[in-house]
Amino acid sequence: MTLQKLEATSPQAQSANLLADNIAQLKALFPELVTEGANGAAINVDVLKALVGDATATDADEKYGLNWHGKRRARQLALTPSTGTLRPCPEESVDWDSTQNLMIEGDNLEVLKLLQKSYAGKVKMIYIDPPYNTGKDFVYPDNFQDNIKNYLKLTGQVEGSSKISSNTESSGRFHTDWLNMMYPRIKLAHSLLAEDGAIFVSIADHEIHNLRHALDEIFGTENFIATVIWHKMDSPKNSAVHLSEDHDYIVIYAKNSDIWRPCPLPRTEEMIARYKNPDNDPRGPWLLGDLAARNFYGQGRYPITTPSGKIIPGPPAGSYWRINEGKFKEFDKDGRIWWGTSGENRPGIKRFITEVKDGVVPQTYWAWKDVGSTRHAKQELSQLMEADAGDDLFITPKPVRLLRRVLQIGAPKDALILDFFAGSGTTMQAALEQNAADEGKRRCVLIQLPEPLPEVNSRGHASIADITKERLRRAAIKIRAAITDTACATGQLSLEDSPQPPAAPLDLGFRVFKLDHSNIRAWNPDRNDLAQTLLDHEEHILTGRTENDIVYELLLKLGLDLCVPMQSRNFSGKTVSAIGGGVLMTCLAEEILASDVETLAQGIVAWHKELAPVGDTTCVFLDSAFENDVAKTNLAAILEQHGIGNVRSL
Repeated sequence: MTLQKLEATSPQAQSANLLADNIAQLKALFPELVTEGANGAAINVDVLKALVGDATATDADEKYGLNWHGKRRARQLALTPSTGTLRPCPEESVDWDSTQNLMIEGDNLEVLKLLQKSYAGKVKMIYIDPPYNTGKDFVYPDNFQDNIKNYLKLTGQVEGSSKISSNTESSGRFHTDWLNMMYPRIKLAHSLLAEDGAIFVSIADHEIHNLRHALDEIFGTENFIATVIWHKMDSPKNSAVHLSEDHDYIVIYAKNSDIWRPCPLPRTEEMIARYKNPDNDPRGPWLLGDLAARNFYGQGRYPITTPSGKIIPGPPAGSYWRINEGKFKEFDKDGRIWWGTSGENRPGIKRFITEVKDGVVPQTYWAWKDVGSTRHAKQELSQLMEADAGDDLFITPKPVRLLRRVLQIGAPKDALILDFFAGSGTTMQAALEQNAADEGKRRCVLIQLPEPLPEVNSRGHASIADITKERLRRAAIKIRAAITDTACATGQLSLEDSPQPPAAPLDLGFRVFKLDHSNIRAWNPDRNDLAQTLLDHEEHILTGRTENDIVYELLLKLGLDLCVPMQSRNFSGKTVSAIGGGVLMTCLAEEILASDVETLAQGIVAWHKELAPVGDTTCVFLDSAFENDVAKTNLAAILEQHGIGNVRSL
């Protein structure tokens, strides 16, 4: 047996190929639908029409939906595999060895592609606050041919950086550019959501109509849940030319509305105070419910006799009793009917607080006094960052209380949360605070473009992503302080409940990763110097890449979590790493002599047996490390004899 070499074009070395996956799913359902085309597998449209009927398959120009210039290309962008990787940055992280949270710097289109193999179908809740397209917002200029090269230039990470311009209405493509930017990202986000997950999108009037059309197409109109109105202004703008815009929206779609259910919101003290116990009922406080209802539920109208003998002929005109006569008599005998203190009132039903649901169903209007305003958001960010007065770090940050409300509805205690327009990092701060308040284990993944700031500020922040990371570091310090002292009681932290020391250590860290070209050198010949190109390509890994860089690219391309546990042992002087309990094993030593092979292989075999991983194990080595082909072949043969058949080299 010989080791299979992983090239840049190998499926195992690429991000998920969503186009190939779609064709495979269609083939599994309808094998006759797939035929051979000029470029491989293709869909036979005539067979498709035969399967579903001509009346339900259309390619007509006139059909319901939103169309714009570039929509087809936007779809292609979502389906094109990424040529990049995510490089780990432990030095910029907090609690690298233990945290389960991720802060990823990069173009979110490419990062969403790279996350597909590891996180598809696992994200419980997505929240995004995308550019509102006001004429000043940055619109991500996607490059169909080499988006990563384009991204590195735009963010000043390679020579030839270019200025990022606003999406002004004078461009003639104001809405089109915005839709072309949003569509592929939402398409990729849909793939990451769990079946019982949901997406929450903040938006203003400028693009809500287009956003709804795009979400309808990608998620399905049947999965629209609601549009929340956030009253964001605690005082009107008297300087407005027409009307003061006091609200924004949060649009909610479920992956599957038949499965997804919102988490109930906790009752406020005001709500709880409404429950009384005027008759000292041993079952505790209760709230009076109306026995009459305007909607007819089939329970009818019947006369009721009060305890004093007074006859009430029926409910008010146009309404009906909620329960039938037999159930009413049963409730009255059980003391669940209230006749008023005089005993002569029209009866009502007692709703005991001990018998109602743990929380209340969320409503679609959120007042600033409950979830914060834009002014509050700016203040809390400035205070946390200790910014100078009048220094707006972000023009439109969201208040932490607003994001905590979103998390309370859409993110149970064990949820994986994603925000791919992270901005200042409010979503992760809200997740950390919510975990501190209810001992949750929510994990958060943020993606933020390191968009250069006009100038490096006094704290050394050169990009928006720098501010994001700094905010998260400071938020962690403040939350940790709130757990150990009186910061919550003095109002220094906006936790609704005083946090108690959690049963397990609270995760307040995050791992930083940065988007870059793949570590595996792609074949890119210099036509003017082919000899040097051949020499350069002898080394399969790009110069300057570390062992950690390679390991984390393998995690992404093999579909493993970026926070999966890792262990290391030494065999024959070579470091071997076991990742994910032995699902992946690597030895990236730069030299493996023929004399090392037996000891190295037997060490890996023994450790693999000890780990007993669930499923097949992939074992990876550097191709250039082997002394000769004999050493390579012998090592692969020993591993295969002991059940490790997926042996690869880079």
